[in-house]
Amino acid sequence: MPVELKGSCHCGAVRFSVESSTPVPYQLCLCSICRKVGGVGGSINLGGHTVLNRDTPEEKIASSERNFCKKCSSMLWLYDETWPELIHPFASAIDSPELESPKTLVCIKLDSKPAYVRLPEGDKKVYDGYAPDSLENWHKKHHLYKA
Repeated sequence: MPVELKGSCHCGAVRFSVESSTPVPYQLCLCSICRKVGGVGGSINLGGHTVLNRDTPEEKIASSERNFCKKCSSMLWLYDETWPELIHPFASAIDSPELESPKTLVCIKLDSKPAYVRLPEGDKKVYDGYAPDSLENWHKKHHLYKA
């Protein structure tokens, strides 16, 4: 059964919920886009099926692929027309439930990482480009997929 993730921006102007079958924040992207919008450490996306409730209908979805609060600029989610049935909330925007920590962190796009950016401590797999598994395949392989 998918998990309902509830999230918000920093200032509280945007609140949302989304159903997710892939709720483990296991993959840290260090590409230039994720570092610039997510800070020096990059960003972690989760997978979601659909936004269940914006809870703040007066806030409009930005026209960009990455969606932010227009008041405090918090990153909220990524949408890609390639997968119109999916939305990818940023793990940093999720308030509840507490997200499960992966045993091994997957760090991708190291070919984009400047030398001053340090990788997190702990067990990790690193890739210069993208990892071989999609969010869904990784969760299924590790018996963490919430069908």
